[in-house]
Amino acid sequence: MKLKLTLPLAVFLMLLTVALCTGSQLFLLLSILILLVVAAAFIAVFWASATLTVDGQLSGETVYRGDDVVLSLRVHHRGLLPVAPLLLELTDPSGNRERDIRLKNMPNKVQSMRLPIHAAHVGVFSVGLHSCTVEDLLGLVRKKVPFQKTSFELLVLPRTFDIEPLKLAPGDPGSELMARATEDLSAPSDVRNYQPGDAMKKIHWKLSLRKRELMVRKFDEPILQDVLILMDCSRPPSWGHPQAEADLRDTLLETAASVLTAQLSTDHQFRLPLLGSHPVDVVKTMGLPIAMDYLSRVDFSETDRFERVLAIESSRLRKVGCVVIISARLNIPMVDIMIRIHRAGPNIRLYLVTFAPDDENVLPLIGRLRQASIEVSYVTPDL
Repeated sequence: MKLKLTLPLAVFLMLLTVALCTGSQLFLLLSILILLVVAAAFIAVFWASATLTVDGQLSGETVYRGDDVVLSLRVHHRGLLPVAPLLLELTDPSGNRERDIRLKNMPNKVQSMRLPIHAAHVGVFSVGLHSCTVEDLLGLVRKKVPFQKTSFELLVLPRTFDIEPLKLAPGDPGSELMARATEDLSAPSDVRNYQPGDAMKKIHWKLSLRKRELMVRKFDEPILQDVLILMDCSRPPSWGHPQAEADLRDTLLETAASVLTAQLSTDHQFRLPLLGSHPVDVVKTMGLPIAMDYLSRVDFSETDRFERVLAIESSRLRKVGCVVIISARLNIPMVDIMIRIHRAGPNIRLYLVTFAPDDENVLPLIGRLRQASIEVSYVTPDL
């Protein structure tokens, strides 16, 4: 609660002093009138704030970047003494800024409104009515009433785009070779009871005669190579523009989401380590909804340099046929590590998120990568 009583208190003391010194009833009445005005301001503000009720509803709590949601509010107070129009303080996901809305002065009536909220960036945002400020007509007394039930969590998911299929390192078994391996009768691993539809050439005739029931050979299936997806979870460069960092974050997350979506339609497992305040490994068995949820909650607070992350993951490449690297920066140590990973066997595709694909400082590094047969793709953020 904030009070602005300096001026009315000074006027009250002056009038009271003059009334006592001169014995004037007029000055005494004026001092009493000022006292009553201040008291009425207190009563009006506390009455309105005590009877203030706000109901809120969000049209959707999960949307994709670029979509809009609608916040519906119903505000009502039963104060009889007049107060200034209520001031609503709303949280907005557009840069997480706050905006204020003044209501009309309508005591004892319900005021309803529908406010559009634009989901400009990927992430988790607190949206809704944060608090309401009640003030008297003269601005002497002000009280802020916080609200919790009218604040909602808005999850903004990344959008996806089409990408080229990944090329795994030579020697990738693939679905066709796996199917042929199931027909290879030279490597049985176990037997089981016959089931309708089993091929006749898989029947173990000698064992079937001995057990007097049809037994079928089981064969080992080759293990498919995995895909490792590495996204730079440290704070992106700002590029000297207030919105550049947020745009880079969106593009990094949407590139990773696009790779995940494409890999879900293949037979290969994938792993995406997300570092930061809440590290987690996203894997194929989680499914797309959970994977997108984890992606949207990345806060880009990782303090380790990305080249160190690449160096650590380069020692865990067993069964990995392709490494997808998503980053908004490129330097010499990163290039050296990527070339070393590629020489160890896996193919590499680099998604470089940048506003300047023709940067003279980056082009020589891109040339080294392409000379080492490493695939490089540019992704430019939407402005």
